[in-house]
Amino acid sequence: MSEAAIKHLSSADKVLARLIKKVGPCGWKPDKRRSPFEALVQSVTHQQLNGTAAATILGRVKALYPGKRFPTPEDLLATPDEKLRAAGLSRAKIAAIKDIAAKTLEGVVPTSRAIARMESELIISQLTSIRGVGPWTVEMLLMFKLGRPDVLPVTDYGVRKGFALTYKLKDLPTPKELLAHGEKWRPYRSIAAWYLWRALD
Repeated sequence: MSEAAIKHLSSADKVLARLIKKVGPCGWKPDKRRSPFEALVQSVTHQQLNGTAAATILGRVKALYPGKRFPTPEDLLATPDEKLRAAGLSRAKIAAIKDIAAKTLEGVVPTSRAIARMESELIISQLTSIRGVGPWTVEMLLMFKLGRPDVLPVTDYGVRKGFALTYKLKDLPTPKELLAHGEKWRPYRSIAAWYLWRALD
């Protein structure tokens, strides 16, 4: 896919083509082993934090469950909030993560097999009903868990900042401006977003 994507993006957008050339091959790799539950918990942990801080907190949370790669929804629901607070999660994130766990047990969060067959729009509308899960969180799941090639997270600060740098803008584009510009990148907007993130490296 990435060869076809690079070809399409480079011919559709000359400015993006220069960035692609500078960055080199696309290294976007979805991690399909994680369940939707795990991917959502990870995304919520990462909200408003840099990657290193989020990884540290997530590591502390996982350490509460020795012998397990990742806690189950039941594990998280049974863990007192104080323990999760001590691991570094904010009260809002604890409430969100516990709601993700409860909604997983209720079937609102689909299994890996079920979600793979769902339309992206349906996944967004179903998962944004969960506390603390907004469109950005679901877009990260669509991109990094499901590997959907045409997702453009227009509210993502890194994507907007990368766009401003690449297109030499004084201000960050609004989500609406980014969405309009991104029309020419379809059906490979995830790959375009990946390159915009790399513009900040």
